[in-house]
Amino acid sequence: MKNVFLIKYGELAIKGKNRHLFENKLVSNVKRNLKEIGEFIVTKEQGRIMVEPVEDDSIDVESVIDKLGRIFGIVGIAYGIKDEEVSFEAVKRLARVQMEQIVGDKQVTFKVDTRRADKRFPMTSMEVSCELGAYLLDEFKDAIKVDVRKPEITLMVEIRNHTYVYLKTYKGAGGMPYGTNGKATLLLSGGIDSPVAGWMIAKRGVEVDAVYFHAPPYTSDRAKQKVVDLAKKVSMYTGNLKLHVVNFTDIQLKIYERCPHEELTIIMRRIMMYIAEAIAKQNGSMALITGESIGQVASQTMHSLVVTNDAATMPVFRPLIGFDKEEIVQIAKRIDTFETSIQPFEDCCTIFVAKHPETKPKLEYIKKSEALLDDIIEEMIEKAINEVEIINC
Repeated sequence: MKNVFLIKYGELAIKGKNRHLFENKLVSNVKRNLKEIGEFIVTKEQGRIMVEPVEDDSIDVESVIDKLGRIFGIVGIAYGIKDEEVSFEAVKRLARVQMEQIVGDKQVTFKVDTRRADKRFPMTSMEVSCELGAYLLDEFKDAIKVDVRKPEITLMVEIRNHTYVYLKTYKGAGGMPYGTNGKATLLLSGGIDSPVAGWMIAKRGVEVDAVYFHAPPYTSDRAKQKVVDLAKKVSMYTGNLKLHVVNFTDIQLKIYERCPHEELTIIMRRIMMYIAEAIAKQNGSMALITGESIGQVASQTMHSLVVTNDAATMPVFRPLIGFDKEEIVQIAKRIDTFETSIQPFEDCCTIFVAKHPETKPKLEYIKKSEALLDDIIEEMIEKAINEVEIINC
């Protein structure tokens, strides 16, 4: 009899002939994320991934569940016990051990739910549930009572290559295994939206790097640290995240000096796209990610987004495009980036904002204004890229 974590996954199960590639990647991600906690044996077994601690006594169960709950591709984590033997006697042994943990002075209601993946097992799922329920009622008498509609306890039995019994399933992050769907580069600011956008794309299996535009002395070291902290929050789900810090001060000052002030934000965004795309290509990314949402600010009107999009040649993923602010905030709270995002440190997108920014820019006019930088901008962009600071989060 051993303790075991049973990992359940969702849409991986509907994959065809390449399903094993996704499962293998998920196994690899589980091993990597649990490495710092302890030593585990991770195996695949008939639609489940089993995680067994090598030394039961030294494992912090809550820490393991927390780690597993942040791994994309996992929809549920159960912690239970395993018997190598596949028999009804093994089922009864495990069930008795589990029920002993919850039986106390007060009567509890329960039901048994059985999943028989091994169809060679002589009893049907219903027969196992009925006979096990009768056995437990006889063993624990007045301490438990059956309630199949709204039980306080559901005893889960899984009959596979081995026998498993557990009492509770914890929710996972869902999505697809990280690293199975290419790579993209996130434009990460210190706000609420961009960390959520990066998390959402990573949830679909896309490996994520990030670019942050820093403008000292107008943006402080505390503002930079805030973005590093946000990258680390996202990396708790991805396992690692490389943050590229771009010094944007000189470029911003030249935009402010030469371009119409009502167009500052949109021109700044376009040059950020130039730089982010160059860094993305250097690092093997296939797309950019932004936290833009239609109409949220002046630079995110339909007109502005069209003009910004023109600056990029690779696809730009905007997973929040149709979300309202409250929906974004709820996700930020769930992934624990919200409290960091609302720290009151400035970012370079707000330092040089015009009093009356253009909300319906026209591409031909923006390009004319941008041409005022033609004699210097290429060299400045190259310098900014060459001097990028890389932080592993």
